[in-house]
Amino acid sequence: MKQLNRTQSAIFLLGGALMVIGAGSFSMMWHQPIFCWVFLVGALLFAAMQTTQAYEGGDITLRRLKRVQGLAGLMFVLAGMLMADNAYGFFRPLFANMVDYCNYVFNKWVALLLIAVVLEVYSVHRIDRELSKKS
Repeated sequence: MKQLNRTQSAIFLLGGALMVIGAGSFSMMWHQPIFCWVFLVGALLFAAMQTTQAYEGGDITLRRLKRVQGLAGLMFVLAGMLMADNAYGFFRPLFANMVDYCNYVFNKWVALLLIAVVLEVYSVHRIDRELSKKS
C-alpha cells in the first residue's frame, strides 16, 4: 500500500475533521448554508487523498477493498452535494412538484452518509487485517 507523505496525511486528516464538523453542525441545524460547504470540501479532500493512497500489489482482496473505499469516497461527496441541496434547493426545479422532491431528494444525504460510513469502516478494518496477515 502506498503511504501518504506528511502533507497528504495532513490534508487527509483535515478533510476528515471538516467532514465531522460539517455533518455535526449541519445535523444540529447550526448555520446549514455554511456547514454544507464545510462538509463538501472535507469530503473532497478526504476522497482525493484516499484515492491517492493506491494499492500497487496483486492481491485481489486488497484491490476490491480499495474499490469499496473509492465507492465510499464518492458517496461522501454525493452526500455533501445533497447536503448543499438541502440548504439551497438546487435540485428543486428538476421536479414537477414538492412531494416528488421530498420523496426522492430531500434529506437523503443522511442515508448516503450512513452507507458511506459503514463501507469505509468495513474496508479500513479489512485492509488492516489483510495487510497484517502479509507481514
